[in-house]
Amino acid sequence: MEGRHENGAPKNMAIFGSSAGGNLTLAMVLRAKQDKLPLPAAIAPGTPMSDLTGAGDSFQTNAMLDNVLVAYGANCDKRAALYTNGRDLRDPMLSPVYGDLRGFPPAILTTGTRDSAPLQYRARAPQAARAGVEALLQVFEGQSHAQYYRDVGAPETKEAFTEIARFFDRHLGR
Repeated sequence: MEGRHENGAPKNMAIFGSSAGGNLTLAMVLRAKQDKLPLPAAIAPGTPMSDLTGAGDSFQTNAMLDNVLVAYGANCDKRAALYTNGRDLRDPMLSPVYGDLRGFPPAILTTGTRDSAPLQYRARAPQAARAGVEALLQVFEGQSHAQYYRDVGAPETKEAFTEIARFFDRHLGR
């Protein structure tokens, strides 16, 4: 029964996650590709911790401007070290920025200008396009890491989730 799955068809599924959840969203697609499993119709990895190596320029540029992550090596990275458990941080399952985007589902990428992790993330949209993947990038001025979903009353939150919902509506069920 090709195309049928116990919990529904992949064409009717989308995956969303922010920060560590954004990392897991990207890693899940990489793993599904590796295992030759069906991919979701669309993904929304919001400001993912996609490079645990700290190599991106924004880790230095936005250090202390990002009031969530603060700076590379801070609390978030200490928690990530528990997850990585001494493994190579360039492993795409840990740092999806090093993975192959070919064959990825359409993606809407969300970040803020004060996010410590956005520069390598913003570079992913053009990389995705070169790999034949539809990628839409939304960047919120003055916002720190995943700040777009922290205040349900903020106009940026409404805008971010309205765009994500529209993106999913365009891609689900096709």
